[in-house]
Amino acid sequence: KAALRADDTLAHLGGDSFALLLTDIDAAQGCPALLDRVQAAIATPLTVAGSQLHATASIRVSLYPKDNADGDTLLRHADQAMFLAKEAGKNRYHLFDPESDRKAQCQRRQLERLRLALARGEFVLHYQPKVDLGDGRVIGVEALIRWQDPERGLLAPGAFLPYIEAVEAMERALGDWVLASALAQLEQWLHAGLQFSVSVNISAHQLMHADFVDDLQRLLERHPQVPRERLELEILETAALTDLPRAIAVMQRCAALVVRFALDDFGTGYSSLTYLRKLPVDTLKIDQSFVRDMLVDPDDRAIVDGVIRLAAAFNRHVIAEGVETIEHGLALQRLGCRLAQGYGIARPMPAEQLPAWLRDWQ
Repeated sequence: KAALRADDTLAHLGGDSFALLLTDIDAAQGCPALLDRVQAAIATPLTVAGSQLHATASIRVSLYPKDNADGDTLLRHADQAMFLAKEAGKNRYHLFDPESDRKAQCQRRQLERLRLALARGEFVLHYQPKVDLGDGRVIGVEALIRWQDPERGLLAPGAFLPYIEAVEAMERALGDWVLASALAQLEQWLHAGLQFSVSVNISAHQLMHADFVDDLQRLLERHPQVPRERLELEILETAALTDLPRAIAVMQRCAALVVRFALDDFGTGYSSLTYLRKLPVDTLKIDQSFVRDMLVDPDDRAIVDGVIRLAAAFNRHVIAEGVETIEHGLALQRLGCRLAQGYGIARPMPAEQLPAWLRDWQ
């Protein structure tokens, strides 16, 4: 009480929980000064029964009218801010931020909507062909996820994956669905006489999960008619290399199942020739950001050329993504890269459209 002003109110809510109602203060200047005074008063040592006691307080703060809420909501907002104060360490205070809370609530609602989308089967896979520029053969397709939202229509990954990637369990659940769906589709195509491979993007969290290899083996055993070398797992380079020894061990176990690997977006993140030599990787994918501007930017062309030469030196295949024009394809061939994918060849398409595209492809 001695640290407060005459018009302020101190209340005991129960247990070790107290509330202060501070009136007529400037939030930016008066509030921190008063809170510092309160914390200093609480931290003053007390002598009880001959023993000296020390106390600290984690203080949470919500402001009216900025929070624009009734009394109960203000207290609830303060409780939310308290957890942040405690996480930051003892003897601190933290202000509730309505904008951050709004974003957090939006993210929670979006995640719940995405959980329902997965349960209701609203996610779909589109497939983008990969071709050999030398003879025109279609060597495979890449499975790319889309969300068929009943209200907003077909949504690209950028509209929903950032929410999912923040929750490891959900990211893994969606990754498992993608892998299972792509394998089932590959089996259908093989039965129809279409002979090519399917590549699936795998996140680092999914790859590093303790059960990943065992789950993959069980999934492959459910599709015994699919040659295992027809499945390729594309690993984002920077993610896969954050824990290199573990990544190598997991990838070697997958390689023992005759599953192939590609390093996606190669060159955009952490690169090491030593590590590249150790990884059981079959293919390097040149990131589309380099390919797209290689015709006008000498630096990007040099990077593309360097990755192609690097792949040859390590006896790896190399494929360029982001091929948008015939000129891109011709330039890549001159540099020694025959494999390509991109809008100049075909946009990602639903599985049922692929046979017709193959008939018309030249």
